Amino acid sequence: MLSAIYNHLFLPAGFTAVLFFLSLWLPAAAEGAKVRIKDICSFQDRQEVALLGYGLVVGLDGTGDGTGTQFTSQSMANMMERLGVTVDQRKLKVKNVAAVMVTARLSSQQTAGSTIDVTVSSIGDASSLQGGTLLSTPLSTPSGVVRATAQGAVSIGGFNVQVDEANKIVNNYTLVGRVPGGGTVTDPLAPTPGSDREFILSLHDPDMTTAHRTAQVINIKYGTVAYPTDGGAVRIVIPDSLMYPTLRSKFMSDIGHLRIVPDNVARVVINERTGTIVAGEHVTIAPVAVAHGTITVDIRSRPIISQPQPFSEGETVITQEPSITVNQEQARVVNLKGSVYLKDVAGALNKIGATPRDIIAIFQALKQAGALRAELVIL
Repeated sequence: MLSAIYNHLFLPAGFTAVLFFLSLWLPAAAEGAKVRIKDICSFQDRQEVALLGYGLVVGLDGTGDGTGTQFTSQSMANMMERLGVTVDQRKLKVKNVAAVMVTARLSSQQTAGSTIDVTVSSIGDASSLQGGTLLSTPLSTPSGVVRATAQGAVSIGGFNVQVDEANKIVNNYTLVGRVPGGGTVTDPLAPTPGSDREFILSLHDPDMTTAHRTAQVINIKYGTVAYPTDGGAVRIVIPDSLMYPTLRSKFMSDIGHLRIVPDNVARVVINERTGTIVAGEHVTIAPVAVAHGTITVDIRSRPIISQPQPFSEGETVITQEPSITVNQEQARVVNLKGSVYLKDVAGALNKIGATPRDIIAIFQALKQAGALRAELVIL
């Protein structure tokens, strides 16, 4: 079935850069268009904050920061002093150490002791973080509250082998790495006040029709517990019978698996750099006539050589004789009836042999003429 749809919608050979993704046209595909609520919404009671820290990566094979990176030397001296070792910062060589910024994200659904992935990024003049180990680093929120600590071996997913400046092999980017599960939550986020009584479903693509359909499906199963507040949110009141934490979690999980048919705004997205056109459902065209024609101008120069008379002491002169040819292709006009879908437009444009660039120009002209009943997005 889908192959038949694609064979009908793709432009002919040479025009594969243009794709009309309109499989939702067919009524038979309506059931297949249903999606899970969890795929188009997110639970707004789930808070998430960014964590940031400054740390040191040690154990590098001479690829760390140079002596000119003062903050690395100072950090190493301060750390050694905390461990009871006094060193002279001016004589400290840190070629096996690199200063890094450590970043992570903490969710309100993560409890104390949970592990999170962290990312380390070099901020000095190190050439690679390969083989390094991140030392214990506190991670804090923008307000300065320490929520987690990070430590562990750094994985960069590549390598950097260098013999001299002229001979080196680099695979992937070696100045940014990850420590999978390297962060440990020490101070989890407090739950949102009132989250034990209600929560908000936030739509990824706000639409009033989709919000009402979401609330309707939930209310059919659980009674009147869902209230669409606007096109982007649905408020869910947790029934008293499901207030126990375990039942509440099951209630939220079950809601996420309910299926609805989301409504979409008529939209055409055009990428002029690649000549790609993607059109959504409900895109229609008002009554309009499209004329397509091209003018080709061919300009050539033919050299003309003029020789002087014998024994006249003249010079050979070379001139250019221009030749200009203009070929104007006869305009081809296609009449489109009112309220046709984009599949009809695709077929009509195929008949006149329009290229992807031509189709982009035609769609832009249709929008300017007020005939394209859709939002036009140009990337």
